[in-house]
Amino acid sequence: MIGAVGRVTVPIPAGGLGEVLLPVRGGTEAFAAWAEKAIGKHTTVIVVESPTPRSVIVAPFP
Repeated sequence: MIGAVGRVTVPIPAGGLGEVLLPVRGGTEAFAAWAEKAIGKHTTVIVVESPTPRSVIVAPFP
């Protein structure tokens, strides 16, 4: 999942849990998401780490 670009569906508070939609096998799936800084809903993000199969750490995508 590292490098995948997706969209925030549940806002991610700084150091807290939110949710993102990421492309998977021609569709999209929801993943639990964490971020260093708060990221608002509908923001485009990129996956920088994937600690478990269903969770990711993201950063805003420029």
